[in-house]
Amino acid sequence: MAGMMEFNELDSPMIENGGGLFGPDDDDEDVVSPMGKMVLVSPSSEEFEFLVETIKTRVLDAQGETIYEIGTGEGEKAGLKPDDYQASVATLHSISSSLGLECVLLRERTAQEGTVAEYLLRQKLEPHDFMEVRVAVVGNVDAGKSTLLGVLTHGELDNGRGFARQKLFRHKHEIESVCIGFPQVKNEVVTFIDLAGHERYLKTTVFGMTGHAPDFAMLMIGANAGVIGMTKEHLGLALALNVPVFVVVTKVDMCPPNVMAETLKLLTRILKSPGCRKIPVIVQNKDDVICSATNFTSERMCPVFQVSNVTGENLDLLKMFLNLLSTRVKCDISKPAEFQIDDTFSVPGVGTVVSGTLLQGFIRLNDTLLLGPDALGQFQSIVIKSIHRKRMPVKEVRGGQTASFALKKIKRSTIRKGMVMVSPRLEPKACWEFEGEILVLHHPTTISVRYQAMVHVGSVRQTATILQMTEPHLRTGDKAMVRFRFIKNPEYLKMGMRLVFREGRTKAVGTITNLFPHVSAVAQNTRQQRATKKAQQETKHPLNPQNEPQKPSKRNRRSQKSASDYDAYKENVLQPVSMPNGTTPSTVAPPQPPTSLNISHSFSAGAPPGSSITPPTSSSKS
Repeated sequence: MAGMMEFNELDSPMIENGGGLFGPDDDDEDVVSPMGKMVLVSPSSEEFEFLVETIKTRVLDAQGETIYEIGTGEGEKAGLKPDDYQASVATLHSISSSLGLECVLLRERTAQEGTVAEYLLRQKLEPHDFMEVRVAVVGNVDAGKSTLLGVLTHGELDNGRGFARQKLFRHKHEIESVCIGFPQVKNEVVTFIDLAGHERYLKTTVFGMTGHAPDFAMLMIGANAGVIGMTKEHLGLALALNVPVFVVVTKVDMCPPNVMAETLKLLTRILKSPGCRKIPVIVQNKDDVICSATNFTSERMCPVFQVSNVTGENLDLLKMFLNLLSTRVKCDISKPAEFQIDDTFSVPGVGTVVSGTLLQGFIRLNDTLLLGPDALGQFQSIVIKSIHRKRMPVKEVRGGQTASFALKKIKRSTIRKGMVMVSPRLEPKACWEFEGEILVLHHPTTISVRYQAMVHVGSVRQTATILQMTEPHLRTGDKAMVRFRFIKNPEYLKMGMRLVFREGRTKAVGTITNLFPHVSAVAQNTRQQRATKKAQQETKHPLNPQNEPQKPSKRNRRSQKSASDYDAYKENVLQPVSMPNGTTPSTVAPPQPPTSLNISHSFSAGAPPGSSITPPTSSSKS
């Protein structure tokens, strides 16, 4: 019912009192009050057209569905007589048919003056299209997360020894996400994201909460164990990311009444604490389900279900509640496409496949997008080869939907989690540094400059270093403006994105307020990259302000040193020698290194150059 409560509180007093759609008309007492319960009984053509436009606006504002109540009005006793009730139902069906809406009866009840009913109006989609609601399943280890998902998705109860849980591990793709559909409305699919409950795998849980963009979070608690372990950590993470939470207490069939009462008492105290400020509602019947689903998106109400996977107790109420949920996040499909990647695959015969969530815009077959950023902050052009949604081929996807794309001429090794595929019209820029306003949730000591921890922003998961802070030190409960820098790769970020800053357990949460500096995002081919690298090498030692020559490299310095040594050797050792007959040889060979015999060099007087040297005798002494 995303968006419906805002409409009900601001634009439609009818929902507060359960009545009509028009403003009061005091001038004409004969006309039926537009806010009265008789508004749907035989409306005129003008009233019918206005009803059509009003309901159309409500459905669009509520992301494709809304709940309409018949038989109540402002200042009137609730209930319609049988004839008036049938006429109102017929009018509502006519309006739904003209708008292409599904009209499903949720409940009927008897009031003071007759019958009151509530109908679910949901937009009809194409035969191969569907409305997807993403629910993240969190909770401590052994809370029954996988068992409940096995029961919901396969329709078989558990035997108490893991029968339903085993169904999720038959195929690899079912381990990561499972789906449930509703037969009464064919166009809705609920996707469950089964996250880890152990503290060791908290990074996977945080990535699932940030990267998969869930609409709601289902917090699982074992009735026999209570609120233990990572339960509070997961609850605080969902609240920090502004994800609406509802609670499911499992194993009620094996829990003693006193232990069950103690678990509910502790859970109620936590939900009402200043950190949560929730209103817990124990769901016991269908009226509680409809009331909870109608007011759930206000983020104040927190429904609590008590179910058993063995006996099936209250599972019908949980399924009804899931059926009434609708997409919470509003995505503008008129903006340029922006798709965040949360996983990559290499499929034999297909090639590289990426999966993720389309945040805005449209993506169609054979579209050309920019993929990046890489290690240098660059984006490269890619072409969409095929599109799949829930293992079904489609021709296009809209903002807010999850999908998988097969890419042309791209290797999987060049893609990593956290990259994006965006329209060239966005002119994307990657950044090394960013600034955010953070709130420290828990830290045993102090946080100061040069502190490093893991940062989660959307599907981005990378270690960052604190460069600057507005406060010298941060402790538990402190707020500050902090400047971060990634240590490995630049990332594509946007203003206003939520971030989680953690080391082990969650340390701080916040919002990105500034991005700097931006890295140029012009795609380059191999030749351009080589030219850029060569230019960088040539400018590594630029001229100084006095226009002195560049400092030679180490190899050149070695060559120059050898040349200077040879010149000095040539001047000092290789001296010209005066020879008889006025001849002067240019140089004389240098003396050889000494051996065991000392050789005496002598020339006979008057002997021409080149005459033989007298060999030493045995009596010669040095």
